[in-house]
Amino acid sequence: MDALGINLPGLLTQLVSFLILFFVLSKLLYGPIQKILNERTERIRESLEAAERASEQAASAAERVEQEIAAARVQGQTLIADAREAAGKYREEQEERARGEADAFIVRAKAEIEHERDAAVEQVRQEFASLAMSAAEQIVGKSLDEDTHRQLIERTLEEGLESRKN
Repeated sequence: MDALGINLPGLLTQLVSFLILFFVLSKLLYGPIQKILNERTERIRESLEAAERASEQAASAAERVEQEIAAARVQGQTLIADAREAAGKYREEQEERARGEADAFIVRAKAEIEHERDAAVEQVRQEFASLAMSAAEQIVGKSLDEDTHRQLIERTLEEGLESRKN
């Protein structure tokens, strides 16, 4: 049975559960439903007899039905108008939400671009410091104290950036 993908204990459990449910429903619901159906059949039979006796009232009933249909049409038109209005409001809300999401995306993208730009500037600054140190070593012909040299380069770069900002 396992080769076919059938779990025998599970199948038996489900079969027993179904049979118990079927038995309970047949005992608890079938009788009352059958009684209701018989009562309804009797009422329908009485209604048909009453309809035959009251054929003169049929004309007034038809007129009343026409009035109810007209009222239902008016109510239906009102419901349609309300549904259109609700759909318009929903569409506007969705458009506003989409605009908000787009604005948030743009803000995040700008922040990410700013962060990437700052990282690139920092990387260029570090590369420039390394190149300046190499150039200074070659010019001086000896190795400078790296801490002192980095402090000198940082100070020079900061002064250069401040002068550009002003």
